[in-house]
Amino acid sequence: MTIESSTQAAYLVAALLFILALAALSKHETAKAGNNYGIAGMAIALLATIALAIDRGIDAIGLILLGIAMVVGGAIGLWRARVVEMTGMPELIAILHSFVGLAAVLVGWSGYLQVEGGSDPIEVAHLISQGTLGIHHAEVFIGVFIGAVTFTGSIVAFGKLSGRMNTNPMVLPGKNLLNIGALVAFVALTVWFCISPTIWLLIAVTIVALALGWHLVASIGGGDMPVVVSMLNSYSGWAAAASGFLLENDLLIITGALVGSSGAYLSYIMCRAMNRSFISVIAGGFGIEAGPSQDTDYGDHREVSAEQVAELLRSAKSVIITPGYGMAVAQAQYGVAELTRKLRDNGTTVRFGIHPVAGRLPGHMNVLLAEAKVPYDVVLEMDEINNDFTDIDVVLVIGANDTVNPAAETDPSSPIAGMPVLRVWNANDVIIFKRSMASGYAGVQNPLFFRENSAMLFGDAKDRVEDILKAL
Repeated sequence: MTIESSTQAAYLVAALLFILALAALSKHETAKAGNNYGIAGMAIALLATIALAIDRGIDAIGLILLGIAMVVGGAIGLWRARVVEMTGMPELIAILHSFVGLAAVLVGWSGYLQVEGGSDPIEVAHLISQGTLGIHHAEVFIGVFIGAVTFTGSIVAFGKLSGRMNTNPMVLPGKNLLNIGALVAFVALTVWFCISPTIWLLIAVTIVALALGWHLVASIGGGDMPVVVSMLNSYSGWAAAASGFLLENDLLIITGALVGSSGAYLSYIMCRAMNRSFISVIAGGFGIEAGPSQDTDYGDHREVSAEQVAELLRSAKSVIITPGYGMAVAQAQYGVAELTRKLRDNGTTVRFGIHPVAGRLPGHMNVLLAEAKVPYDVVLEMDEINNDFTDIDVVLVIGANDTVNPAAETDPSSPIAGMPVLRVWNANDVIIFKRSMASGYAGVQNPLFFRENSAMLFGDAKDRVEDILKAL
């Protein structure tokens, strides 16, 4: 068997492992096996690619550079994976997407220099003999466009998720026309490039795509950022697939298509869960204008102590805990798990209500609670538990804000209007763990804080949970 055919067989095995990884990652019980499948598939793909490069005559310097790149990249990836907190996963994923986009841009430019630029006349003659030179023009142009949009869009997402940029949507005059105009320009430039491939057209589309990626994500508010991360995951997949076509690498095409389609489907599911228009979100908030300023006076809030909360929990027969990003930041999940065990030992029914985008990424809260050994059977999705709040004695809202905001259902002018939320206000008593009265990630005030059956427990969530445990 030749190296070429052996490599294709290895790519097929790697592709199957990637598919198994996606399937296994859909369940908590098999997620670890899914990671292992993905690692094995990537290792096989790398080894097969190195073997193919050697067979095709890569020189010693090229092989050394390849080894250095793998060692440096692997070391950085291992370091970041070891030190990143669970709360930092969304922005880490966003910045990793930017690398995929940048790689697609570089591959596209390399393809141009090799063929259209004339540095590899043998490859040019090969494409002409096959009648696929025009297809190569399109692959270069489209690959660069998708990669550049992914690159800058992911950088903006990273900035918003990490707090380095304002999470409010950027609303430029005629922002929708700007996006549509950029897409029209891309189509026109693509046709022009396929007819007459010149470097200034490639420069132009790179600039247009970089600006479009930045504007698309900057125009989306913080409340919709979980969908944006998923959407950028899809973009990075299509960018990888475009690179696969340019490099004539079947595995890269398959892997990119898997990532692109699964990311698009996840984005669609999340948009449905948040009652958002899928087209609107991926088009940079198309049709969404800035809402009115939040200057409503909801009255005064009520504060309670940890001892008072402990007394309330001691007499409660049913409790629901609704965690949010604040719980993850405070790393309070272990204290919450201990509180759950103590209450259940006391005969109290304890369950968790998880919003689809709690923690800024789907499944974020589920992973944190699983790490803290909270039983799977008491962790319920929003749709499974939302109608039960009317029969609940006490709800503990720990670090959540926008996902429990009644304005989503009562205020049509709110930026989060229509977004499904956990109806915690229907319980007898609602205790909100929060550092301050500041607005949530979407930048809107929460009238829940001022309801008669609500009370604020201020401070670090981890410290307050420990205080409650001591009082109990």
